[in-house]
Amino acid sequence: MSYGNSYYIDRIQQLEKVISRKPRAVQIDMIGVGEIPADSALLIRSVLLGRSPKTRLITNARSSLQGGSVLIWVLGDSRIIRDDARLYFRRVDTAKDAEAGQNDNWNDSEPKYRDSFSEIDPEEGDYARVLQLINEFLPVKELAGRLIGVPVLRQFGLVENEQVDSFLATAFGKGKQALVSR
Repeated sequence: MSYGNSYYIDRIQQLEKVISRKPRAVQIDMIGVGEIPADSALLIRSVLLGRSPKTRLITNARSSLQGGSVLIWVLGDSRIIRDDARLYFRRVDTAKDAEAGQNDNWNDSEPKYRDSFSEIDPEEGDYARVLQLINEFLPVKELAGRLIGVPVLRQFGLVENEQVDSFLATAFGKGKQALVSR
């Protein structure tokens, strides 16, 4: 029987094999319109976090990214993105009492009233977690629902920063000249 996200499940298994070899670098090219489902993105993240500290992760967005795909891209030690590509993630509204808590009263047999439109969707819970993790790199609350271009990504240090790069090039360039002249 086919599983809904078998494409990603197969790729995750391949990624686990590659990561287990402890390579010096792994590059993930992200091409095409689409979104990695939240659950798959969280699974890929767990695999990537389990890599050797000596394995450098390069994420290359050759297309615009959305949702779970954004999470995978920001995890790169080195991030590349096509100049005209954009990032997008939608807002998610989950009820504050949607997740069972450690201190909940389990004897309370009656759940709080919810109408038919307020059903809790586990996929939305996963998507909310994806947004929490993206928030470690980008301010989700302010950027959700907006297209995010390369200039904004530079401001957050997610891609090369021309001002910093030119400053460093100048600083190191002068250092080399000073060493040569001595």
